[in-house]
This record gives sequence, structure tokens and C-alpha cells, in this order.
Amino acid sequence: MMQMREPGLCTVDVERGELKGATNRYVKTLLDLEGLYEDQAAYTSLLAKMADEIVYEVTDYKPSSMSGDMIIGVTRMIPGKVGNEYFLTRGHIHAKPNRPEMYYGEKGTGIMLLESPAGEIRTIEIAPRTMCYVPPFWIHRSVNTGPGELVMTFAYPADSGQDYDIIAKAGGMRNRIIDDGKGGWKAVENKQYRVRSDHLIAEIQAKAD
Repeated sequence: MMQMREPGLCTVDVERGELKGATNRYVKTLLDLEGLYEDQAAYTSLLAKMADEIVYEVTDYKPSSMSGDMIIGVTRMIPGKVGNEYFLTRGHIHAKPNRPEMYYGEKGTGIMLLESPAGEIRTIEIAPRTMCYVPPFWIHRSVNTGPGELVMTFAYPADSGQDYDIIAKAGGMRNRIIDDGKGGWKAVENKQYRVRSDHLIAEIQAKAD
């Protein structure tokens, strides 16, 4: 007989950028983000000032990791730049890459940077009351391009998992999001990017269980 799980209730605290009633909290300081930014000198200089400061955190509610269940949560990211490159999350593809995700803008402005395994790029602007759908098989990373905190709620299947290595092994995502010098942002090529092999792309696309 199927075991029934109890309903749950959480509250989104937009000002604090957290989920009240969360079962997990995930934190990344600037020190944890070493190697993500192109300007190493700017990163080292900033690190001396704010090594232990939290750049972004995730609070989520995970009833289970079973197929058919879901995780809900809140991401909060502070504003800032390393050189001219905006603060960002590590980014990932789902370990089960055919799982989608949804993000809803609560406060601030930012970019959802998406990349297909083959290197196609999409950029979705996030603002309050906008909803971003991340389809299956897309690598995704959040970038705070605004002057204040970026706060988003999210939801995704509980058995999705995260694969961060797909970005690290490629030298980052194909594009970087930088200050355009006019009060906005622009996407530029990542000089360290390495194209994935056809074999690896096929392996990822075959994970459709």
C-alpha cells in the first residue's frame, strides 16, 4: 500500500530572502566561488574584503527524494561584481537532466543564464512577478544584475539532483554576464570555455528515464 505523506506549509519571507519552514539551508561565500570569475586579480582583491560573506543562499523544503515528489524553496543573492562580472551562482544541470525547474521573481532583477549541452545560450530576465521555466536538459545559472538583492522562489522534481561538474569541466558556461557600462548588462564569450564532445552530449541526452 502506498504511504501517504502529510501536506506541508511554508512561508516566503521576501525581505529576508528565505523560506520559513524550510528543511534545508545551502550557503555559498565568495571563497566558495573561487574559479568562477574571469578576472582573478579582481577576485583576489575582493576576497580580502569579504571572503566569508555569503554571496547567495538557498532555503528549501524537501518532503522526500522520491519520484513524483517536489522540492520548493527560495534563493537569495546579494548584489555585486568581480571586476565587471556580476555575482552568480555555481549553476548546474540536473543529475536526471530530463527534469525541469521553475523560478519566480520575488525581489530584485537578474538573469537566468541557460546553456544546452551543445553550447546554445539563452538569457531570461528575472524581475518581480516574472516566472522562468527551465526546460529539461538545460544547464542553468542565476546572475544578479541589479543594485539590490535578487530573491526568487523555485520548484523542481525531488529526484532531480544536481550536476555541477558539467560546468566546471567545460571551463564555465559559454557566456559571461557583465556590466555593459551603461547601467545594464550584456553577455560576452567566455574565453576559457571548452566545447563538449559529441559523445558526452549524446550521453546526457540519453538520460531520459
